[in-house]
Amino acid sequence: MQDSELPSRFAIPGVVAFEAAPGGLTRAVLTARGGRAAVMLHGAHVTEFQPAGRRPVLWVSRKSWFEPGKPIRGGVPVCWPWFSGDGPAPDCPGHGVARLLAWQVQSTAALPDGRAALSLRLDSSALTDAMRRWWPHAFELEFTVTVGGELTMELTTRNIGSQPFTITEALHSYFAVSDIRNVRVHGLENRDYLDTVGPPTVRRQDGSPITFAAETDRDYLDHAGECVLEDSGWGRRITIAKDGSRSTVVWNPWIAKAARMPDFGDDEWTGMVCIESANIRAENAVVVPAGAEHVLAARISER
Repeated sequence: MQDSELPSRFAIPGVVAFEAAPGGLTRAVLTARGGRAAVMLHGAHVTEFQPAGRRPVLWVSRKSWFEPGKPIRGGVPVCWPWFSGDGPAPDCPGHGVARLLAWQVQSTAALPDGRAALSLRLDSSALTDAMRRWWPHAFELEFTVTVGGELTMELTTRNIGSQPFTITEALHSYFAVSDIRNVRVHGLENRDYLDTVGPPTVRRQDGSPITFAAETDRDYLDHAGECVLEDSGWGRRITIAKDGSRSTVVWNPWIAKAARMPDFGDDEWTGMVCIESANIRAENAVVVPAGAEHVLAARISER
């Protein structure tokens, strides 16, 4: 489908609109009674969520690429069918292929309760030859975004082949904060985590919320509960609840790593933190049998 056909088929006046985005890409803008969201068709990537009358919740780097075939830095990347560098070959792109491809609009809706919804679809036919060498499985993905006073995202993986396959995945949410040194993350107290800054090391989170004073990259495995991001500088609390997820990742690059990333501003590390709803590493990987499906969902709200 050509982007020019989208308004006539899927736009809903005052609720769902399609517009040009940087780099010649296209985004859907969802306007609901309680808030607003924007979703790039490239990567099914949520780049904006703002509850009515409040600050934006998500962060996007001013240096992010907005180009076909490249990931967007910030918002909520869809990491699938592998997380980080866990792909099947050394030359695989980090965080999988789903965030690098154009998704198709499947449906839009103005819901009776005033929320707006968008459903996007990606299947095996969208893969390049190189991607098929990495991922030779038949699949369908559906990504549904619903916005009102909260943002709900559901990633459904369907195995339409004859053999099971195993995935790792994440809704890699980047949150805007007043200053990373002013925030705390609740919900992971007294849990073990894999610290991946330097050689991977298992450590124990004490009974206090997470605070930040250096580069942080932590994999909390076997964690299905919600987290709360407390930002004292902006006087707000963001709740991240999830379903179908057994891993939570917390990340901030701090000074040196931010300077090494070409799509991340050197000074931007102060204004963001990632709290990711995921299934990662061998311990929390998901086996999807032939003919079955798996749903990973996250709900983001401000209290």
